Amino acid sequence: MQEDLFEDIDEIEEESEEQVDETGMYEHFRFVADKGQTILRVDKFLVDRIENATRNRIQNAADAGYILANGKPVKSNYKVKPLDVITIVMATPRREIEIIPENIPLDIVYEDNDLMVVNKPPGLVVHPGHGNYSGTLVNALAYHFKDHPAFNAGDPRLGLVHRIDKDTSGLLVIAKTPEAKSHLGLQFFNKTTKRRYVALVWGTVTKDDGTVTGNIGRSLKDRQQMIVFPDGDYGKHAVTHYSVIERLGYVTLVECRLETGRTHQIRVHMKHIGHTLFNDERYGGNEILKGTTFAKYKQFVQNCFEVCPRQALHAKTLGFIHPRTGEEMNFDSEVPDDMRYLVERWRVYTANREV
Repeated sequence: MQEDLFEDIDEIEEESEEQVDETGMYEHFRFVADKGQTILRVDKFLVDRIENATRNRIQNAADAGYILANGKPVKSNYKVKPLDVITIVMATPRREIEIIPENIPLDIVYEDNDLMVVNKPPGLVVHPGHGNYSGTLVNALAYHFKDHPAFNAGDPRLGLVHRIDKDTSGLLVIAKTPEAKSHLGLQFFNKTTKRRYVALVWGTVTKDDGTVTGNIGRSLKDRQQMIVFPDGDYGKHAVTHYSVIERLGYVTLVECRLETGRTHQIRVHMKHIGHTLFNDERYGGNEILKGTTFAKYKQFVQNCFEVCPRQALHAKTLGFIHPRTGEEMNFDSEVPDDMRYLVERWRVYTANREV
């Protein structure tokens, strides 16, 4: 379990499913410093007490807000004092997750002996976690590969290379061999992959192109949200480039290009610059953030929420180098129907709106 915990911590910079119970986080470790404790950095304190832990992994956990001193998140350079209570918390409870194959349809865009690219629909959780131990993409992959002698869904050297959120649709690459997982993982780490997303955001984005740079980390006030911290403070460096595709009155259709891959990155960065994703419930986009107070407009927006009952975000393109052949692979996916209908409704509204 200790190794599993830190594997989870290593993956937090991916666009992962963060299934957080409303009652808070789950405690995985608790240590009480004794009365004679000398002043010691918390990362060193924990490395000495947790088997298989490393300073780097502890520091990543602190950056994610998973290390608490006396109930409050602390940085890795926090100095442990006598009788301090140091805990490590996670979004999911401590339990082994058995991956059960389930016959869930997959939209397979490409597949060979080394990898597979799938187009994930909105609403499908990527990986089992708290509240979602079945019905996930990983369960579907286990079924798809059930007759593949070399594939073990529980083997961390295989399977998912990156993740996207439950209610985000779009392209994902899956490794079928340890060599492919290592090679593809390195491309994501070195930021050489090409990923473009399409999003509908609240408000008129005035600049045709722009870049959002800001450290992303878990909010110290609401642990279900990620926020932008000042550089050099909490969080991890993150960069998102965006371009306007179409301005539609009180909303804007944009393309976002990821330079890094932090949890909820596009959702957090766009909110940070005042353009929350349309119908993004976690970040307040399911409220009317722009427009008029007329009842007719309110009903129109409510109808739009029903047409696309999730954040309007789609991972449209994915590019990488094939781990075995060295060939440049590029994939494109259609924007799903719910987002297409949503955008078309805003086009009609904008065209007929009284100036």
